[in-house]
Amino acid sequence: MKYEDIPQVAQIDREAFPGEWVFRSESAYKQDLDNPYVRYIVACNKRDVSESEGQAVQKLPWFKRLFSYERHLNVSENIAGFSGFWMMMKEAHIIAIGVRDGYRRLGIGEGLFIATIELAQILNANVVTLEVRASNEIAQELYKKYGFRVAGRRLRYYSSDGEDAIIMSTDNIASMPFQASLQHLKKAYAQRHREIFAQVR
Repeated sequence: MKYEDIPQVAQIDREAFPGEWVFRSESAYKQDLDNPYVRYIVACNKRDVSESEGQAVQKLPWFKRLFSYERHLNVSENIAGFSGFWMMMKEAHIIAIGVRDGYRRLGIGEGLFIATIELAQILNANVVTLEVRASNEIAQELYKKYGFRVAGRRLRYYSSDGEDAIIMSTDNIASMPFQASLQHLKKAYAQRHREIFAQVR
């Protein structure tokens, strides 16, 4: 994520987490980017900018980047989703994974989830943790598939409606079993979402 991405990320935050504390102002995101213990990843789509302004159309493949850390500046980019985490000692704590309206249920969130775990590995985290709504069983099943286990519960965690949060955590992400499982799941993801993964570098 770059400074110029902040307005779009803040907008997605408002869409994905209405009424929740996760929503952060643009100034808060700027402070986060200046914080060496916070990391954000963005999923970008690539637009055809050869047509007149206002008539640009989106074409497949949509995503220039999910996992790479460099972007070319000769195309117009939209942010389709983002993820963020805090590094605390050897723990990476995921604070948000948000996808823009109109881009959900396309595999973008799972791609960001994989990218977040891999970046946590690069930063030498031992474990990854997160909170998820107690009622969000679909997300919990996804996290369990990637090796997360229930570690606790936060009562009335969500400010919008007072719902509890389930705390989930991995075992050591540097371990051989976790690495083998992650690579297997990443390969399966790539096969299911070729239009996204074709642009991953």
